[in-house]
Amino acid sequence: MTAYTAVVTVRLKSGVLDPEAETTRTALERLGFELDGLRAADRFEVDLEADSHEAAAERAGAMAERLLANPTIHDYAIEVEAR
Repeated sequence: MTAYTAVVTVRLKSGVLDPEAETTRTALERLGFELDGLRAADRFEVDLEADSHEAAAERAGAMAERLLANPTIHDYAIEVEAR
């Protein structure tokens, strides 16, 4: 088994209201920053052991599907690196 860190980034899908991002965007614009858009995201770093990079990504995907994200309203991305 090899030790991996899987990073799962969870964002609301396009078209789903994101009040946190809207509040932050408004504040940034008031500070003089010009933005085309802004989305908030949650980032989870999961340390795990697996037989392969693919197995680690599959386990992280299962975690995202079952708990970390709601597939109805969220998109997620997974990055896996050996530790």
